[in-house]
Amino acid sequence: MRQPPPEVLLLGSIASVQFGSAFADTLFPKAGPAGLVMLRLVLSATILLSIARPSLRRRTRRDISAAIAFGLILGTMNWTFYEAIQRLPLGVAVTIEFVGPLAVAVIGSRRPLDLLWISLAGGGVALLAFRGERSGVHATGIVLVLIAAACWALYIVLSKRVGSAFAQLDGLAIALGVGAVIVIPAGIVEGGRALLWPSVLAGGLGVALLSSLIPYSLEIIALRRLPAARFGLLMCLQPAVATLAGVVVLGESISTVLVIALLMVVAASVGTTLASPRPPLAEPEA
Repeated sequence: MRQPPPEVLLLGSIASVQFGSAFADTLFPKAGPAGLVMLRLVLSATILLSIARPSLRRRTRRDISAAIAFGLILGTMNWTFYEAIQRLPLGVAVTIEFVGPLAVAVIGSRRPLDLLWISLAGGGVALLAFRGERSGVHATGIVLVLIAAACWALYIVLSKRVGSAFAQLDGLAIALGVGAVIVIPAGIVEGGRALLWPSVLAGGLGVALLSSLIPYSLEIIALRRLPAARFGLLMCLQPAVATLAGVVVLGESISTVLVIALLMVVAASVGTTLASPRPPLAEPEA
């Protein structure tokens, strides 16, 4: 059977991770952002390591270094983003975070038309960052989400490298293990005894599935058939889905500034998707 188009895999990933983030936000009062990130990564790593059972035999130092770097980026990206969405509306945070994949798109672009879409999306992000005070945009949240954005850009590049170097999901399993280790100290300090509550553990498992295992697995498979720059542009749909998740799950309001910024970002995503030539799909792996 042929694998689904990579665009379909990315849509599933986007919906899963954004509604997972909204659900995680509802648990912050109990265990805090760092506590939820710890549970998310520890549980995700435990499940995927037990399934993939990756081996480091016959692996080059370069492959292992790439997987470790990927894990460091995963841990930092998730931690700073969760700290940001505790301070910002979900749709606002994801829209600003888009500067990460936007940077990848700028670096990887080879066509003049791509610069139009990139400029449109960048304008939407700038509008929200500088005119979104009434949407709950504050300095600390912006700094945190910009750190997450830088990690997102590195994630796109490293995810493609790790996905090519390791068979199946072995590299992702190793990376999740590394990411879990680096957030454990902060998670324990912030989460405390609440991390042992059955309701928090169950919620952490749900967040692990929705925000880590499902989306990362779909993305790393999709990236095997998509250039990193195109992947970054397609991920422009994240802010719109995040805003929907914020409204549905968290009851957040939508401001005029946010709507305009979202329309600019999504229009850029649709424009680049329609304008890009569609390469033939790679044959599925045996």
